[in-house]
Amino acid sequence: MGEQGVAYHFVCTHEEARYLIENQRFFWVSNCGCRERTGNCNESRVDVCLLFRDDVSSSGSGMRAITKSDAIALLQEATASNLVTRPFYNDKDRRKSDGICFCCKDCCEYFTQPDIPCDKGRYIEETDLIICDRCGICVDFCYFGARRMGKKDMMLIEKGLCFGCGLCVDACPQGCISLALR
Repeated sequence: MGEQGVAYHFVCTHEEARYLIENQRFFWVSNCGCRERTGNCNESRVDVCLLFRDDVSSSGSGMRAITKSDAIALLQEATASNLVTRPFYNDKDRRKSDGICFCCKDCCEYFTQPDIPCDKGRYIEETDLIICDRCGICVDFCYFGARRMGKKDMMLIEKGLCFGCGLCVDACPQGCISLALR
């Protein structure tokens, strides 16, 4: 975390994370500090902190070099496990990222302690409520609490809580959710 109250992480879609990975030359992975501290993540393996530089400190242990193919495979596994991609900024240039955390709702501090700052992504959800059959599946995939079911199976969306991760888009069986630029 940078200065007090300044976000160190931001949310992006899995496609944006792939772009970040494709444009890097070197990769390291370490254990996630959140998963190490809780000791019992039910969502994914522990070594999911992807770094683009070897001089960036990780919150977890066990840093080791990996290939670009390994990094892409990690992203694919994160996608299959419905993990939120949360790149972290370069300390000197916030237009650059030094790595990506793959976060779960089970033990990651950004969900268990929502007062920790995190910047929203470039996108925001758009739901076609005419097509939506109010099945509620997307609610389980919205770790930020932007989607919930109300009385009489009413889909309630609080756009101000949407971070633009895109998990709801992938989860929707009706295909009625998309992402739009903020």
